[in-house]
Amino acid sequence: YGFINTCLKSLVVEKYGEETWEKLRLQAGVQDSFLTFEVYKDEITMQLVDKACKVLGVPADIVLREFGKYFFEFCKRSGYDHMLRTLGGNLYEFIENLDALHSYLSLSYQANTKVLVLFVLFPQEMNAPSFRVEKNEDGSMHLHYYSDRRGLCHIVPGIIGAAALDFFNIEISMKIVNQTEEEEERTGKKEHIVFLVTQNPLFPSKERNEFSSSSQCVVDSEKQIENQLNKEDLEKAKNATGDRGNSVCPVKKSHWRTLRGIITLGKGKLLRGFDPVYPKSLWIDTKTFCNGLPFHMVFDKELKVKQAGVSIQKIVPGLQTMGICLDQYFRIVHPEVPFTISSIQKFINSQFVFQTRREMMPESWKERPMLELRGQMMWMESLQCMLYLCSPLLRTLHELEERQMHIADIAPHDVTRDLILLNQQRLAEMELSNQLERKKEELRILSKHLEEEKKKTEALLYAMLPQHVANQLKEGKRVEAGEFKECTILFSDVVTFTNICAQCEPIQIVLMLNSMYLRFDRLTTVHDVYKVETIGDAYMVVGGVPVPVPTHAERVANFALGMIMAAKGVQNPVSGNPIQIRVGIHTGPVLAGVVGEKMPRYCLFGDTVNIASRMESHGVPSKIHLSSSAYQCLKYKNFEITERGEIEVKGKGKMRTYFLIRNKSATENEIMGKP
Repeated sequence: YGFINTCLKSLVVEKYGEETWEKLRLQAGVQDSFLTFEVYKDEITMQLVDKACKVLGVPADIVLREFGKYFFEFCKRSGYDHMLRTLGGNLYEFIENLDALHSYLSLSYQANTKVLVLFVLFPQEMNAPSFRVEKNEDGSMHLHYYSDRRGLCHIVPGIIGAAALDFFNIEISMKIVNQTEEEEERTGKKEHIVFLVTQNPLFPSKERNEFSSSSQCVVDSEKQIENQLNKEDLEKAKNATGDRGNSVCPVKKSHWRTLRGIITLGKGKLLRGFDPVYPKSLWIDTKTFCNGLPFHMVFDKELKVKQAGVSIQKIVPGLQTMGICLDQYFRIVHPEVPFTISSIQKFINSQFVFQTRREMMPESWKERPMLELRGQMMWMESLQCMLYLCSPLLRTLHELEERQMHIADIAPHDVTRDLILLNQQRLAEMELSNQLERKKEELRILSKHLEEEKKKTEALLYAMLPQHVANQLKEGKRVEAGEFKECTILFSDVVTFTNICAQCEPIQIVLMLNSMYLRFDRLTTVHDVYKVETIGDAYMVVGGVPVPVPTHAERVANFALGMIMAAKGVQNPVSGNPIQIRVGIHTGPVLAGVVGEKMPRYCLFGDTVNIASRMESHGVPSKIHLSSSAYQCLKYKNFEITERGEIEVKGKGKMRTYFLIRNKSATENEIMGKP
């Protein structure tokens, strides 16, 4: 269920980070995001909770309790704050009206959409959790929690505790107590948990001091008031206020507390306690009552109908036969209790939803959707009968038409008329909201895919050009050529490559070069050198460009040693033996820059490039040929180097050159970048 799963994701991300959520969801095998108005299987939520316990190493009851606290805050942030605050003036009233809130929210959505309830998001056709609260003489309460989902009861203390602290400034403790009436109380619910709720008021330190000091003032004022009022007036005050309401935490009232209810402090005016006035006889005739309340029923302990409103008689003609049993024509949809007076009395504070029985309807009406009624029960002690004041449970004009009813069938004073019309507009707004959320999710997915493709494109671009150069080109800036005073350049080629090409198929040459270059490319990452280009069998690398580093010669030298080792793993397609390569290295200054607009390349210019190429072409198979400048950079760096002597270099005359043998301080695995 989108709202629940989104809340759970938000909790994990906020408290433990994105990485923990990613690990959790991968283990649970669920998607990364959830649509608020999308139905998801219960297994997804349960799987997320189960994996959260394992990943976080926390017991399920603690996870659910923390989730309950966070879910309350999440609901407030999602726009349900005012709705929750107005449920009741104290915790008892708040809990008592939770079922009414669920009922209202279910009316606000179409039957095929979801319903946000305070504890779970449910489709309308599914049962929401239900609550029943009982006061105890010691001020505590028993909270009955009914749900058709097992194992979620520990969410309840988290939510109720957070609501009590936020709305009523009281701390509560909730513990599960034994319950033996599960089968008798409810039907269709798999879990019935009874919590003992105890309350403790909270006073911040400043308020507590003020309260203590004001207590002494109250005592002094009490004595003054008692002296001013005679005993007769005091007795009248007691009688006027003594029977008004029952306290959740009953205490013995002092004279001052009694008088406080009838005296306005600072004004000195006596205010009488409210006592309703009832007429000696009912000034309304039966016909007017049944027309004015077209949807009502009166039935006795045996469920025999004694009276019914005119509109309900029209819809259920059987009710015109007084004395019939109500359960023959209706079934109780909510709360799911047996159809008996004792069960109804136990849940009398809950809203009751009745649904007509299809088999008792006239034959021509059986194709219509069954009518549902929603309302309250009122027990009339003097008549030993139950009054059911109700209205048709309709969400849209379409549902009204399906039952062949009209607005005129609903009493003008019944707000159901307004709800149907307002909900029609609300549903249109909800549909737009749903579409917007779906589009938002589609855009998020497209954006994610775009980001992935962007990373691939950037990786390809960075493979062709240095990163800072590529970034400048992406921003549309011109890349200026840069001069590097000292760098080390390497060239390599395959010995007898021309002969190999003449004796092999082109695909064999491609496979051989690809195998070799993949090995070389990996080594560029190991030794952090820049691959400039490959032309045929020639491979060019530079150290100290585009990022100048003092160890450019050592890096290129180690890379060259790795090339010789890697080439032994590449097979000559003609002879079947490992291929042989020549490597040449030279150190000197270069000029570097981007050339061209189509297929731009980062190129190096200068005599250093030419000399490095000459070192390769005048080299020896499976040897690393060094110029004197490269030798000067490496001779004190723990490398074994032998002198070749003076050789004639084309275009350069005689040059003293050297061979690089090995790195005396690095192992073969270190050179190859292997663990």
